[in-house]
Amino acid sequence: MNLLGDKAIGCLVGAGVGDALGGATEGWTPEQIRERYDGYVTGVVPPFFPNWREARPIAPYHKGDGHITDDTLMTQALVEVYAKRRDHLDAYAVAEDLVPLLIEGKRWVPELEAESLLLHRLFLAEKWLVARLHYGHVDPREAGVGNIVNCGATMYVAPIGIVNASDPDRAYAEAIDVAGAHQSSYGREAAGVFAAAVAAAMTPGASADAVVEAALRTAHDGTRAAIEAVCDDARSHESWQDALAPLRESVAPYDTVGPDYRAPALDARRPSRTKSIEELPIALGLVVVAGGAYRDAVLGAVNYGRDADSIATMAGAICGALGGRDVVPAEWHEQVAEASRVELESAGHLMAEVAAEIIARDADRAGELDRSRAGLLEEP
Repeated sequence: MNLLGDKAIGCLVGAGVGDALGGATEGWTPEQIRERYDGYVTGVVPPFFPNWREARPIAPYHKGDGHITDDTLMTQALVEVYAKRRDHLDAYAVAEDLVPLLIEGKRWVPELEAESLLLHRLFLAEKWLVARLHYGHVDPREAGVGNIVNCGATMYVAPIGIVNASDPDRAYAEAIDVAGAHQSSYGREAAGVFAAAVAAAMTPGASADAVVEAALRTAHDGTRAAIEAVCDDARSHESWQDALAPLRESVAPYDTVGPDYRAPALDARRPSRTKSIEELPIALGLVVVAGGAYRDAVLGAVNYGRDADSIATMAGAICGALGGRDVVPAEWHEQVAEASRVELESAGHLMAEVAAEIIARDADRAGELDRSRAGLLEEP
């Protein structure tokens, strides 16, 4: 297997495993997590509520026990779109190919323990895609306007970073276009920056610092400020255990949700030039604290709580891309694959195959462009 394949599999397996571990702790504080699990979470754990079928606000979702969430289901759906198109994507691809995957045909949804339409698992911010594009026939490039601003588009764009491996700027541009169908403001911006971070992590010999550098170079407004603040603070901590509370303090000025994750502030998730989603800066901060080490970054995300599954998805994707498939603990991978009835590696293999085709086509296009421009510079 070449390096592209190893990193692509590491990225998508890393994201899926992180998602499954983080699902159990989503919505809670670090203190509540430690109380429930008698200490820090160190692997796959049962649901926060043993009676998850009746417990609110969890029901009817079986979170924990190694079950992937909508983060991974949406990521895999985007891989399917790439496999169909075999080329770069845009907002129109979301309308024409991704939305049908949400509403046509059933698939196993671990949290529902049933075959179901993917639409039935999605949060309202993701169901927006169907309402706006399928029923509303909105211009795909503008369909994200009006949606609540959250991490919904960011959580599944790791494949965009893979097809633009080593080219963060192009990954950013492609993700910004794709995410326009889903999000606006800092929700759309975060999708572009996360894709850029994954593209940087896909570079041979890349480091955690190089990933943050690419993120800062491509980011704008509150997203850039939040990443800079969190990552600057992250460099002063040697362990994720010590970093959890300080990183939350660093991102708090940029986060609209507020201190009580389950009772958002009045201005939560509204468009802004000065704010950021919480998940991406925290994920990058934990990657910095961990020095790019998969296990530590993901466990930091899981024990951070709040939107833990999405934070762990992003941290897992970046660290998996940095280190390849072998950095994801085999026992976690096996538990998640069995519990969720999902072949996490198959999406990585498929994404690597498609990415190789796209990268080769990009090289041909670049050669044609260079020859065309050379003609412009020739003296008559």
